[in-house]
Amino acid sequence: MLIADHIACQGFPCQDVVHARFTIPPLEIDAQSIRCVMVSESPAPDPNDDFHAPGEPFFLKTTAQAFADAGFPISSMGDVLELGVYVTTAVKCGKVGYAVPTAAVKACSALLEAELSLFPNLTVILAMGDVAIAAINEIGRRQTGRRTIPAGSTYKLRGPEYFLDGIRVFPSYLQTGKSFLIEKSKREMIAADLRTALGVIGLHPR
Repeated sequence: MLIADHIACQGFPCQDVVHARFTIPPLEIDAQSIRCVMVSESPAPDPNDDFHAPGEPFFLKTTAQAFADAGFPISSMGDVLELGVYVTTAVKCGKVGYAVPTAAVKACSALLEAELSLFPNLTVILAMGDVAIAAINEIGRRQTGRRTIPAGSTYKLRGPEYFLDGIRVFPSYLQTGKSFLIEKSKREMIAADLRTALGVIGLHPR
């Protein structure tokens, strides 16, 4: 299955995002094999830094470090797929500046919802950072009338179990920002969340 054949934005209604950076993972995958989806924030400002860019893109570098910290050394996004993990973004267009507009998160959450529905064996969602958490909550509101993850600081939200339509959701921190490489405490929490999430689907550190 080619993911891009199933996910498309109609009319690009959002303001204050970079429509030219609209990005869907350019993957042909076996949807049945995906057990975990890692939801990051938005595409990289520079397409050369995106997860699936050639060479050693920055987003791959930091994501690989997160997996290594958790005890799952990987060197490519193909290695991540072999674990049964699919990596995508909550917002499909590039952001302008630091923040992602709330309206864009809400609109793009419909695309994310459609994307998640492609995987019949999905068991775990890792919501990496505030934007991903907000997108999951938008999906939760549409499906149940209430948010999936309560309001609060991420470090206070880690621990309790949350579910979206029977799928376990782990709120965590963003693994693609430059701060990830220098904030040791966040790296440790991301590693712990990733290790626990992969444990739910039966994977354990190597």
